[in-house]
Amino acid sequence: MKDTAAERTTVLDRLEQLVRVESPSRDVAASEAMVDLLGTWWRDLGACVRVVRTDAGCTLIADLDGDGDPVLLLGHSDTVWPRGTLEGDLPWSVDGDIVRGPGVYDMKSGLVMMLAAVERLVDRPRRAVRVVVVCDEEIGSPTTQELLREAAAGAAAAIGFESPHPDGALKVGRRGSTRVNLRVRGRAAHAALDPAAGVSAIDELVDQLMAVRQTVIDPSLPSEVLCNVGTVRGGGRANVVPAEAEAEIGLRFVDRDAEERVLQALRSLAPLRADAAVTSTVLSHRPAWQASDGDRALLDEIARAGAPLGQRVEGRPAAGAGDTNQVGNFGIPTVDGFGPRGGGAHALTEHLSLSSLWERIALLAAVLER
Repeated sequence: MKDTAAERTTVLDRLEQLVRVESPSRDVAASEAMVDLLGTWWRDLGACVRVVRTDAGCTLIADLDGDGDPVLLLGHSDTVWPRGTLEGDLPWSVDGDIVRGPGVYDMKSGLVMMLAAVERLVDRPRRAVRVVVVCDEEIGSPTTQELLREAAAGAAAAIGFESPHPDGALKVGRRGSTRVNLRVRGRAAHAALDPAAGVSAIDELVDQLMAVRQTVIDPSLPSEVLCNVGTVRGGGRANVVPAEAEAEIGLRFVDRDAEERVLQALRSLAPLRADAAVTSTVLSHRPAWQASDGDRALLDEIARAGAPLGQRVEGRPAAGAGDTNQVGNFGIPTVDGFGPRGGGAHALTEHLSLSSLWERIALLAAVLER
């Protein structure tokens, strides 16, 4: 397998091209530009490429013939960064081993890794490959979850290209992640002249949030549940009883039993005040992914592929959620965190290690060749 100066130049050039296409979630034009680049590169390798469009943008699916059922290589083209970041707070730069830029670590580096590994094996036997690059992962994949289920059908294994643990370990198992909007409607009234005629939506929301807190800390739950009230909105004036209020709640689950109990409790919330109304709406949902024997066997296979390269491969569960939460629940052996080491995901310190990028390309090529 080659690891040449020309290959490294090509990989870095491709990465810069992708980073210079600023692609925040739901930016359809940017998503199309990303797919145009990726589609051209994959077609040049002989892949059958199709593009699926949704309200959030374009998802790329590329199939390459090879031995056996395909290995699913899973990534995303969207980032958390708004347009203008590249020319502002986080410009593209290469300083020795460190590369910086919006999306360079999460996860445009993973997208060029896939290409480079397959290119190394262009004249050698390897597994069949199916590449899926969704357009909306950073917002919970609301438009691509069913598409991912269809694309995963028949796959022998799945590898996600999110960032690894800080020490480079792969991610095998992830907490489930659900965002819920809790909305309350009350009745407006003058807060001094006729307060009894009003029903405070804010007071009701506060009490409902306290009930949610008691639900998630219930000691009878089978595992820890993380709960973060990320936003609260309501009211408009101090002299008006507020008629509306809402909160967005982020929940993280280790296992499905705790997940279902908490979500059922939120679905069953009832108003505490007469004439108030309470509704809870799931905004995005990724189920808890608990590592299976098949996932651990895939990790062992990757470790065996890495041994001749001098790479020690380990894996453990992760707190964050991603598209592998879905795939890991499809019964397909799955690992995630195959991206390079680095840091600063979603922060102005976002960066990756080039030496780790080269290592991961070599490891992926070895896995596909096996």
